[in-house]
Amino acid sequence: MVEYLEFYRQRGRNMGILSGLKILDFSTLVPGPFATMMLADMGADVLKIEAPNREDLIKYEGPMDGEVSATFAHLNRSKRSLALDLKKPEAKEIVYQLIKEYDIVVEQFRPGVMEKLGIGYEKLKEINPAIIFCSITGYGQTGPLRNQAGHDINYLSLAGVSSYSSRKGQAPIPAGVPVADLAGGSMPAIIGILAAVYYRQKNEEGQHIDISLTDVSFSLNAMYGPSFLVGGIEPTSESLLINGGSFYDYYETRDNRYISVGSLEPQFQIMLCELVGDPGLFELSSSENRVDQLAFKDKLKKTFKEKTLDEWNSILENGFNGCVEPVLNFSEAVEHPHIKARELVVSVPKFDEGSQKQIAFPIKFSTQPAEYRFAGVQTGTHTHEVLEELGIDSEKIKSLIKKGVFGSIKQKESSI
Repeated sequence: MVEYLEFYRQRGRNMGILSGLKILDFSTLVPGPFATMMLADMGADVLKIEAPNREDLIKYEGPMDGEVSATFAHLNRSKRSLALDLKKPEAKEIVYQLIKEYDIVVEQFRPGVMEKLGIGYEKLKEINPAIIFCSITGYGQTGPLRNQAGHDINYLSLAGVSSYSSRKGQAPIPAGVPVADLAGGSMPAIIGILAAVYYRQKNEEGQHIDISLTDVSFSLNAMYGPSFLVGGIEPTSESLLINGGSFYDYYETRDNRYISVGSLEPQFQIMLCELVGDPGLFELSSSENRVDQLAFKDKLKKTFKEKTLDEWNSILENGFNGCVEPVLNFSEAVEHPHIKARELVVSVPKFDEGSQKQIAFPIKFSTQPAEYRFAGVQTGTHTHEVLEELGIDSEKIKSLIKKGVFGSIKQKESSI
């Protein structure tokens, strides 16, 4: 085990806490790229394998900053990019060479696609038995929907989450962030990969990880799913503690902004009642009677409507600590003193010159801080660099270019 750990330490090109882990990233859109971005932030060496003529919608999401969008540059920071047309036999051979060094794979194709391309788990395992191969899909590698197309809203719907994420009698509310993609795909992929790395360090054996966004979204029913499984109680709109069935909710202010109230515990309920000027309301706020809860909620609606958000902020900032906070616009969140103190916006250097503001890696380590080597780059930027590292000479590279192995897209001069 000690020798195996030392082997990985010696391989690291970065100095982060995951220095030594080398990842081939075949993913697009959000789930895989967000996961590998976080791994790269922690020091993993991530090489993004991109199909040169396949469009990634994220590449054009939001304002363009150079050749790629700000969103793409964020999700793909610190990752080198190799352009490969995986339908070409020569491209497969390059992957086979890389897999001897990059022994973690993240892919986001539908089940069976990597096998058809000749770079599936079983094939790569023959080359490197210690390979960790993480597949992220909407519905998983098995089951009747395994080949079904889908997006975030579909996975949450099928998992039962959307059905009680709404106001009574109204349609489910589309979330402002892709919950299934991030909480159902990215985060479990990171957990699965690091767990597999730990297992490999003990047993010198890799494995295939099957991440289904629907599976993990279904597991997010952790608070109210058990009530149905054990007692047959169906979770419904505005009937639960945290979905509007209690005073735990959002309240409009006089200037049409909103305040969030999460004062569930008794000590916070007391503070909340004092905040709205009537300590005697505690009996209503703490009642388990539905009628009492609605009466208390109606009192909160009327009271919060009496002042503007700024007026309420002045009161809340004067030492109030009872789980009541303003609903901030993103631009306001960026400027909030706490967000600034936690350094959640960082300046990341661009590959060529200049820098770009990005959302920071959110985990704080006491020893090795996050690394931000460069913002995400155009497809194929590091093609020449990676090929040279594999020992492929310039004549061979020119031959591969003529065969279209790297596609027909315009490459940087420093690339090929």
